[in-house]
Amino acid sequence: MADSSKSSQPATANKAWPVFRSLANYRFGFLSRDLFAGLTLAAIVIPEQMATARLGGFAPQIGFFAFVAGSLAFAAFGSNRFLSSGADSTITPIFAGGLAALAATGSPDYATLAAALALMVGLMLAAAGIFRLGWIADLLSIPVTIGFLAGISAHILISQLPGILGLPGPEGPVLQRLATLAEHLGEANGFTIVIGLGVLAIVALSEKIDARIPGALIGLLLASAAVVLLHLENRGVSVLGSISVEKPALAIPVVSVGQLTSLLSLGLIISVVVMVQTAATTRSFPTDPNEPPDVNRDFFGVGIGSICAGLIGAFPVNASPPRTAVVSETGGRSQIAGLAAVAIVIALLAFGTALLHRIPNAALGGVLLFVALRIIRVGQIVAIFRQSLGEFLLILVTAAGIIVLPIEQGVGLGIALSLLHGIWTTTRARVQRFERVPDTSIWWPVSPKLPGEQVPGVIVVGLQAPLSFLNAYDFRRDILAALKSSPQKVRLLVLEATGIVEIDFTAAQVLTEIIGQCHDDGIDFAVARLESSRAQDAIVRFGITALLGLDRQFRSVEEAVRARAGKP
Repeated sequence: MADSSKSSQPATANKAWPVFRSLANYRFGFLSRDLFAGLTLAAIVIPEQMATARLGGFAPQIGFFAFVAGSLAFAAFGSNRFLSSGADSTITPIFAGGLAALAATGSPDYATLAAALALMVGLMLAAAGIFRLGWIADLLSIPVTIGFLAGISAHILISQLPGILGLPGPEGPVLQRLATLAEHLGEANGFTIVIGLGVLAIVALSEKIDARIPGALIGLLLASAAVVLLHLENRGVSVLGSISVEKPALAIPVVSVGQLTSLLSLGLIISVVVMVQTAATTRSFPTDPNEPPDVNRDFFGVGIGSICAGLIGAFPVNASPPRTAVVSETGGRSQIAGLAAVAIVIALLAFGTALLHRIPNAALGGVLLFVALRIIRVGQIVAIFRQSLGEFLLILVTAAGIIVLPIEQGVGLGIALSLLHGIWTTTRARVQRFERVPDTSIWWPVSPKLPGEQVPGVIVVGLQAPLSFLNAYDFRRDILAALKSSPQKVRLLVLEATGIVEIDFTAAQVLTEIIGQCHDDGIDFAVARLESSRAQDAIVRFGITALLGLDRQFRSVEEAVRARAGKP
């Protein structure tokens, strides 16, 4: 008993902390581990945040600003002790595509709209955390999420090809840009190709050996050294050049009402994607394996990070599964690891931007190529293809929509497909007939592989789904068909209700009609194993209990059959 109370005490104390929750019960002995994890994280963050900023059409330092804002805010207001928040390559192509339709990439209006979008996304995420809307993260099914990631990967790959090939970036839709690049392959710069693919190879090899090896940083250092030693700038290799870093100023981005309206749908899409990825990250790396993750608190932490990013002129932030894994695998014990990485990034911005001058753009492209290839879930795609062809088609349609359509519309299509798939799954639920297992009191769905027995004049049916407007009319049709097909006069109809966890208004009206019709035809109607408290409340609220009577509600089918089969 004492052990149990001790184990629950840290969790209770942890939840009592309003800010810096990961520091509850912190011990000085954790500091060395956190500092090492922070150093490793910084080595990965520096090239990754620059590359992600470049992917979105921003200067490299804006990616650092996003990381600093996201990490500081999550450390203060989040719950998960490992989670790393900052610029993220999953959402960047989405909002970059949406913003490009409103303003020229890289222009002051583009930066202002990105900051406004960050504020909007942050407010939505903070509200989702406050009002405990964590269930929204479950709206995207795994196949749709995989298709979404595959489409995003294609966007990243195609967007980085011009930098890798040393060619000007073409305009237009994704497929048109790809065709334009194919036409000019003969003009590609061999040095940029070697740099891009070389960095990709170094990052991939480092990841395969040990995820803690900062392959991206190593690749960028070697590429920069090659630029200096071989004078590659004179051979057509473009570099970042001088980076002017001004101290970020707090300001609310000012946009017109029309622009704000245009950002709303994009903000909703980004918010849903961030919630899905944040929930997946915090569930994959729980603070306490014995306690459920506080997804809503983490939504709030990431949301405040986006708000802070918007106020300093950056863009929306997101939880990063790979960076979170690095903190966890290098022994990090709290958000001190993220704060240590923030300190290193701030020091780089203050004193070390000259070190970034010679980094070739092709090297950042190589980092992003690795990111793009990593987010494709090849193993899961193969498994779904083998196990569920219909859901494999969902992957293809979602990925194709994101690639062919404007990216924010493609993501919206993916979300719609996920919801439609869930609705379709619910509507597929049909009424099942039940039989008694011989020599037992167990009633089981009819199966050609299992022998069963019927009771003359008794029909037992069940539905393994919530009873709602989506399936209520099929439910009625199936029950009436079962009554009509019975070779004997039916005296008792038992509804086995284990799977009915909810009953809505439409379904209640249909169920009332079925009960009334059974009574008119001289058929007794009973309900067995209605275990869901929500469904129990529903039949009381909608008057079904009064219509049935308490003597027609039972805890088992056998009890119902024995009690009512011989009664009028």
